[in-house]
Amino acid sequence: MAIKQLRICFSSQLQPGQPARITPGSPLQDPGGDYEALHKQMKRLFNSKPGKKYGRFSEDIGECPFGSWLKEYQEGRQSFESLSNRLFGQWQELLHGAQEEHQGHLLLVHEALADSDVVYLLVVESDSALRFDHQQALDATDVISLSRLNLAVRVDLDAWTDDPDSNYLTLVHARGTAEAGDLFIRLCGFTNQVDVEQETITFLDAVEAFARQSGQPEEAGEVRSRAYEFCKEQHALGEPVAIEALSGYLDEDQPERFTEFAASAQDLPADTVLHPDHRKVRKLVRIAGSGGGMSVSFSSDLVNQAVYYDREQDALTITRLPKALREQLQRYLEDRDNQH
Repeated sequence: MAIKQLRICFSSQLQPGQPARITPGSPLQDPGGDYEALHKQMKRLFNSKPGKKYGRFSEDIGECPFGSWLKEYQEGRQSFESLSNRLFGQWQELLHGAQEEHQGHLLLVHEALADSDVVYLLVVESDSALRFDHQQALDATDVISLSRLNLAVRVDLDAWTDDPDSNYLTLVHARGTAEAGDLFIRLCGFTNQVDVEQETITFLDAVEAFARQSGQPEEAGEVRSRAYEFCKEQHALGEPVAIEALSGYLDEDQPERFTEFAASAQDLPADTVLHPDHRKVRKLVRIAGSGGGMSVSFSSDLVNQAVYYDREQDALTITRLPKALREQLQRYLEDRDNQH
């Protein structure tokens, strides 16, 4: 990882109706060291965040100019300092009209990866901490939060250049961000183009149909497991699921098998890219349910091996109980018998 450019701006709007205040830092080129470590942690939080949204820049340049400014920077028609000045200035204008208090740091990073360039815009949050001052008295201070990231956007510059119709923006917009979250989306110029729920269903249907056509329960289980592992790895990297790459992962000896099946049976071209919710994809390898005071979860591989379902009686029989569960049951029954 190598940061080419980085700049931080502190902004505050503590009196609605009054001008917001910003304090930009100096632009830093190849800052290295601690900045690399901070950005690495922010990326880790970004990639692990569930419920990300995918899209592209709004076509309304007047209302959302970030995309056009970034294009000018990418083409060398303005400097990183000029880009960040304009972006921070727009953030100040947006906060000026805010009805809720806000303060925090806005971090703009241009990162050069091995195969692409990426721009991140993140709202870095703070935690309150105590320290001893120079007179050894307790003093409250703010420190950077390394465990929270609720507002952030990533721009894949190469994907944007190669295919302007692709979903080159990835947005983190957590619940509870309220007005600041809405203003951040306006600042980014983000337009949602992906129905994650529908793409999750498409992904699950395609994998399940491919698994069943093998005809062997063991092979079907292996397909489901490998599909889930691939999806989980892509989520950890913050990347979508490409059908062609998934096909090669499912069968290294015949890497085109799933691609051909998905194209013919599921009407999914080889170049399809999906953005499934990795939490729901877990259904491929886990069977779970709760209600009526009961919660049950087990690996799908255990069906008809350690877990048996009687459809006629609507009854579930579990053998080979986990040791901890067995011990809890035994203690509970012993205590109940002793009470009688």
